[in-house]
Amino acid sequence: MLHDVLWQQNARLAGECLHHPFVRGLADGTLDTETFKRYVAQDAFFLNAFARAYAFAAARSQDMATFTQICELLNGVLRELQLHAGYAKELKIKLDCVQPYPAVAVYTDFLLATAGQREPGETLAAMTPCMRLYGYLGTELAQTVVAENPYQSWIATYSSPDFQALIARVESLLDAMAPDSPSVRDAYAHAMQCELNFFSAMLDPAT
Repeated sequence: MLHDVLWQQNARLAGECLHHPFVRGLADGTLDTETFKRYVAQDAFFLNAFARAYAFAAARSQDMATFTQICELLNGVLRELQLHAGYAKELKIKLDCVQPYPAVAVYTDFLLATAGQREPGETLAAMTPCMRLYGYLGTELAQTVVAENPYQSWIATYSSPDFQALIARVESLLDAMAPDSPSVRDAYAHAMQCELNFFSAMLDPAT
């Protein structure tokens, strides 16, 4: 299946994300609160763009079944934003005042440009890595339980059966809609690199 081919081609980047200091800090609970606050704010900004990219893809879908499936994925992003809103309330973050870091802006600009200008299959290739990667990270981190980890709810969200079901849905759509073409492979790989750059930006916003 195409989604497996693309994931395996980008396994090195996935591994770098798993072992990134930011992710390791989530895994063992040592990530400092200020860094996590930056992450919540920047990820909420990103997810707003991610939701809009799904909306573009839904609007350009060719049949009602595909339209419905993409809208269900969009609803999943909206639920994820509710999680961030909860974090923001607890950590006193003003999500309506967020200015994206350079690496985050590059990622969101890429997603929105792809969704607005390219075929829906290529849009899904640009969007699938985020979901597949987070599901992978959540599952891997859930295997090592750290007592009183303040980030346990983050791990639980991305390792949950509900999130894994969303991954299966988006990968099924990717397989159905995207050709195995250089542009699709490039979109997937670029998104994976953007994910790694995103994590780095949480530790050094100037990157």
